This record gives sequence, structure tokens and C-alpha cells, in this order.
Amino acid sequence: MSKFLSDNAATVHPKLWDAMRAADSPDLPYDGDALSQTLDDRFSEVFGRECAAIWIATGTAANCLALATMCQPHGGVVCHEEAHIEVDEGGAPGFYLHGAKLMLAEGKSAKLTPADIAAVLDPIRDDVHQVQAHAISITQASEYGCSYRPGELAALGEFAKARGLGLHMDGARFANAVAFLGGSPADAVGPCDTLAFGCIKNGGMSAEALVMFDPAQADLVKYRRKRGGHLQCKGRYQAAQILAMLDGDLWLENARAANAAAAEIAAACGERLMHPVEANELFVRLSAAERAVLRSQGFEFYDWGDDAARFVTAWNTPQEHAVALAKAIASL
Repeated sequence: MSKFLSDNAATVHPKLWDAMRAADSPDLPYDGDALSQTLDDRFSEVFGRECAAIWIATGTAANCLALATMCQPHGGVVCHEEAHIEVDEGGAPGFYLHGAKLMLAEGKSAKLTPADIAAVLDPIRDDVHQVQAHAISITQASEYGCSYRPGELAALGEFAKARGLGLHMDGARFANAVAFLGGSPADAVGPCDTLAFGCIKNGGMSAEALVMFDPAQADLVKYRRKRGGHLQCKGRYQAAQILAMLDGDLWLENARAANAAAAEIAAACGERLMHPVEANELFVRLSAAERAVLRSQGFEFYDWGDDAARFVTAWNTPQEHAVALAKAIASL
């Protein structure tokens, strides 16, 4: 079977297993171990500026803990109507933010512009009877696999600053966006205040990194992490995964492999593509009959509404599987 269901289902990269085995010796508990203590410096090197980095077990928790530092319970977070925090996190933002509201905006290919956000904010009266926005959350790459360019991020940063809003980035597929854009990680995160740096979709097992570009906020996040049940006793295994991902730019190597497989398939889709392919997700117009044909040939994927499918490639997608799917779509 050729699986294109989700990069969540991909195997763990062997180098991460090796790193966890190497970490399997006594050390201080929680985040007092030697590996966890190096995360701040390593991410500061990656982004070229001082930051604090905290391991978190899930992307949902990373997003929510970040937003909890930006948004008070009586406030709101503007996000795309298709954002993961709205569609796929089971109400976790409301739980971690103690009832703060998600304020939904529309935008092409699940990306937001200042105009999209202003359309949500401008009708809100500045009084206690209406929820006031405290933060903006964007996703890089977006829920439809599209990447924000540096200029787009700069415009969002200027807008957020002018409105007094925090700017958070859900980076579950951040590596894929960096690989596609071809610039630096700093270019791909732009002026964001926080980043949920994804590892699990990119060959990790059970660790994400929450990067705070205002290191002073790190202590607040650590208290919230403990209160939220995410302070693991043996944090060195979380840190080991993240550091192994950064070592030798494995995170970019993995992302490039996934992107290349997606590009191979995209080249065969033509006008069937619903969105540009700028990471490792493809949204393809296919009838129910056409999807049945592909499944009969051994391809696994998710339906996307009544007339489309979603295909996701991963760091370890065999090239022959991508080529086979491309040929099968082209022959429909």
C-alpha cells in the first residue's frame, strides 16, 4: 500500500532513535538536564537572535501554551477559519486560555492578510461588551500547504504592532515552508513573537519546540506547562529528539525530501490542484469514482469534501510511491 494519509503516520527517523538511546543515562529530571539546557542556544543560532526554546509533547499544547501568554481569558485570538486551533484541536485553546475566544477570519489558501484580519476587528466596538482581540495566530505552512513570504509576514507584523496584538505562528510544517522558500529560518518566521516549531510531522516521535522570541516570557510558559500537565519527568528524551533534528540540518533535509515527493505528484495534477503546492500537502479535485480507482490501485489518502482528496507526503515517502501516484492521477 502507498500511504499518503498524513505525515503524522511516518516513522521516526533513525537518528532520533540514536539520540534518545544516547540520552538514556542518569541526569537531572524535568528540564534540568544537560540537553534541555542547550535548547536556548541552539535555537538562537538557528534564528540568529536571542530566544528561549521549551520542549512540549504535542503541537496542540505548544500552540495553546504560546497563546496563553498573549491572550487574557476575556480576550480573543484572530485566526483563519480553517486553522488547526479552530478545526482540529478539540477546544484546547478555550481550555488553556480559560475561555478566550477564537475570532475567525477568511483568507485565500488558509493564509491571512492585514485586510482579512481588519475585516474581523474593525466592526468590534472598543468597549467591555465585546471581546477585544489580543493576538493573531497564523500557520506556516498554512492548512492548505501554502507558505507565507517574508514580505507577507512583515506586513502582518506591522499590522499586529499597530494594533497592539501578539503574533503567533503554528509551525507544525514550518520546516517544509523553510525548505520551499529557500531562505533562512528567520525569514520564514518573520516578526512573530512565538513559534510552535514542529518536529513530529517531520520525523520526530514525541517532541515539539515552543520558541519564544521574547525570552522573558519563557518562565511564564514553564509555569503554564507544569499546570497543564506537560512537564515530563525525563525531559532529556524530548530535548534529544529536538537537538538531533537540528543537528546537521536534518530538519531541512527531511522537509526537502517530503516536498520533493509532493512536487513530483503535483506535476501530474495540472488544473486539478485546488491550491499551490508549497510544502508537502496536495489538495486535488477528484470525483468519487476517480478516488475509488486510486484506492483500488493501493493508494491511501483522505477525502476532502465530496469532490476532492488530500495527499500528504513525508520525509520517508519512497520516490517510487510518489511516481506511481503521479502516473495514476495523470491516467485518470
